[in-house]
Amino acid sequence: MPDNGARPAARRTPWKAVLGGSIGNMVEWYDWFAYASFATYFAAAFFPKGDATAQLLNTAGIFAVGFFMRPVGGWLLGRYADRRGRKAALTLTVTMMSLSALLIAVAPTYAQVGYAGAGVLLVARLIQGLSVGGEYAASATYLTEASHPARRGFSSSFQYVSMTVGQLIGLGLQMVLQRSMPEEALHAWGWRIPFVVGAIGAAVVFYIRRGLLETEAFEEEEQATAAGRGTLRALRAHKREFLLVMALTMGGTVAYYTYTTYLTKYLSNSAGLTRSDATLVSFLALSVFCLLQPAAGALSDRVGRRPLLIAFGAGSMLGTVPLLTALRHVTSVGQALLLSVAALVIVTGYTSINACVKAELFPTQVRALGVALPYALANALFGGTAEYVALWFKNAGAEPGFYWYVAGCAAVSLVTYLTMRETRDAALRRSEQPGGQPAAA
Repeated sequence: MPDNGARPAARRTPWKAVLGGSIGNMVEWYDWFAYASFATYFAAAFFPKGDATAQLLNTAGIFAVGFFMRPVGGWLLGRYADRRGRKAALTLTVTMMSLSALLIAVAPTYAQVGYAGAGVLLVARLIQGLSVGGEYAASATYLTEASHPARRGFSSSFQYVSMTVGQLIGLGLQMVLQRSMPEEALHAWGWRIPFVVGAIGAAVVFYIRRGLLETEAFEEEEQATAAGRGTLRALRAHKREFLLVMALTMGGTVAYYTYTTYLTKYLSNSAGLTRSDATLVSFLALSVFCLLQPAAGALSDRVGRRPLLIAFGAGSMLGTVPLLTALRHVTSVGQALLLSVAALVIVTGYTSINACVKAELFPTQVRALGVALPYALANALFGGTAEYVALWFKNAGAEPGFYWYVAGCAAVSLVTYLTMRETRDAALRRSEQPGGQPAAA
């Protein structure tokens, strides 16, 4: 039978939906991680001269503050996505990210205006926190709802593919700048370049996302009723799922930020690699990590989500201390790369499927809010503070304490994975329910 265009929007152009959700997510996370990647260059620009680790602690503190805005962004933009649509939320978040990147690009330095420059940096990070707090949920919900039920794990894995590509672009640009500009120029003004690129990229994605189709699941809910959509009152009916998302996120987010954003600093500050070598290791390791996501996502579509989560939890709990200890004593780029890839293989058990797992736990009327708020809270408490905690332990002369902290967080999440229900077969829209009934949690 010829296709007369009557198929659901989510089925007509699945790859367009994946690309539209992912490319914006890529730019969002490029800007988010550009701050972490270039912090070693602009830390001295916004704070008085002194100990380099102390300056990094100050910039890491502002990095963490951005995370504490994510619950606010998760609440506001999650509610917005459940009431106005996934597409509308995706467009709004990328607009906010463009503004925040532009603010960092033009922020005055300590030498020019004193601590006022750090104030501009702080405001930009607050806007980034709001934006990313909503972006994760809108993107995870959109990618999951727009996918065929048998391919949700595979399709939603592109969220972390796009996040990783954003990091790779940032790291790639950093390597280009490191090799094409004098060190003094990078510290003086070169660090502003990636934020200009991010602001322009976000503006381009704004127009791309305007052409996205809304998901079938949201359109069904929108036609059924507007009452209670995206409200905290409706979310309270799903307290167990709320706490479940926080617990399953805890270990994953700490491990993820340890082996991605903090890895470059760890290899240069603790292992003694040069900054350019540390950046190269991160770039190559993340390239492998990016390729692993769709394969692991597809595997979860066959065997379920829980086996991958359990493998991550056990691997991170048992492997973190020996891996970070070994990374601290590497003597070559090859050794650092091998250990970094091993760590990221373990982390893939969480990153490749966490988006769809969380979306599969909630009904459509509170799905974006249900994903956004507990995830953002867990990130604020554990992910956003991971780098700060690591540097605090280092500054206190007890760096191995951080290794045990990461392993302990993974242990808590492992208990959650062992006791939670399988979510792979959850129905997200009417067509997936027996008899065509509306989907429910």
